[in-house]
Amino acid sequence: MSPVPLPPVAEPFQLPFHYGALHQVGVDWLVDPEPVRRLLGAHHPDLTAAAFDDGRALVSLNYQLYFAQYAFGGGVTQEVEFSVVAFPTADAHRLPRLTYAAYARGWDQTKLLGIARLHVVCDNPFAIRAGRELYAEPKRPGWFEVGLPSLNGPSGATWTVRCGAAGDGPDGTLERTPEPLLDLTVRLDGLTAAPACSAPVTGYGTDPEGRLLAGPMNVYQPYGWHDLSAPEHAGRTRLEVRAPEGDLGRDVRSLLPDGTPASGAWTYQSPPVAAHHRPYYPTAGHPL
Repeated sequence: MSPVPLPPVAEPFQLPFHYGALHQVGVDWLVDPEPVRRLLGAHHPDLTAAAFDDGRALVSLNYQLYFAQYAFGGGVTQEVEFSVVAFPTADAHRLPRLTYAAYARGWDQTKLLGIARLHVVCDNPFAIRAGRELYAEPKRPGWFEVGLPSLNGPSGATWTVRCGAAGDGPDGTLERTPEPLLDLTVRLDGLTAAPACSAPVTGYGTDPEGRLLAGPMNVYQPYGWHDLSAPEHAGRTRLEVRAPEGDLGRDVRSLLPDGTPASGAWTYQSPPVAAHHRPYYPTAGHPL
């Protein structure tokens, strides 16, 4: 059998793409597998939804804020991904049998269990083009209003994300519309995260010719995973669909009926690389 060629890398992109900083929160839900299988088959026919506790499928939504340095300067990008955890159907015999908690901690060393992206909303035109052309991501323009845990803000571990729709503007820009798509709130205050060595995370896409693509993303330190399965954690996450008539809203509601409790949440925040400290008055020339 002859080797399979790698997918082409379109100009002007270079791979791997290096992140200068990454801040990310994701929420996982264990759900009824039948709606998941139907929707996954429509988007990615060569993938099968993974089965976890009691045969349930796993749906995930994550928000990312990242910085990248280019030869011409820097760029900041935000995006959300709505995905199903799935694997290539032809490789089913290679998969370990895992609980959700084991998967969330990174026990799948085959890395075949990946995120099959159903919808991606992004606020950077260059990143939208890269996602579409390199990884066959179903990426569309959008905007974000967020509140994040930060060393430069009040203490706390609550994430709030509002995602809205945007259109293509002049000269490769995006034009924000007043339409919000969804709101996500994740309250992790008071919880202790377990280290999760889940990278590289495999992201799946299906290109216009129907070919399945797999793109690994390496994160160089562990994620923090929060087990939310206990009943007392049911109110820690809230996902509100603001545009139920759109394709994203329709698919979210079909897989996550109102009141579906989250099973877990995971976070990653790049450590700071420098700090500019408070000024002081030198004694020379100044009265004490």
